Amino acid sequence: MRPAHSASLEFDYSTERRARVVERSVAVEEGEIDDARSGARVAREGRTVVVTVEAGDLVALRAGVNSWIRLVETAERVADAGATYSESA
Repeated sequence: MRPAHSASLEFDYSTERRARVVERSVAVEEGEIDDARSGARVAREGRTVVVTVEAGDLVALRAGVNSWIRLVETAERVADAGATYSESA
């Protein structure tokens, strides 16, 4: 059955390396936080990370979108902290 609703979130980065770090960080959650009402896929196209969230209803879609935005934001903050640490070392 095809989900009734979907949203694609695109996150652009200055380098492919940065996009790869974020994509690999969040891709481990793919399939782990899915439930009966929603699911997501993570892909990278060059310097862009694409998260596609699919859901059977709008409430589940909103919850899924919010969760994935938070996951990407966390991956970005950790990557920033790692870059800052490696520059100061």
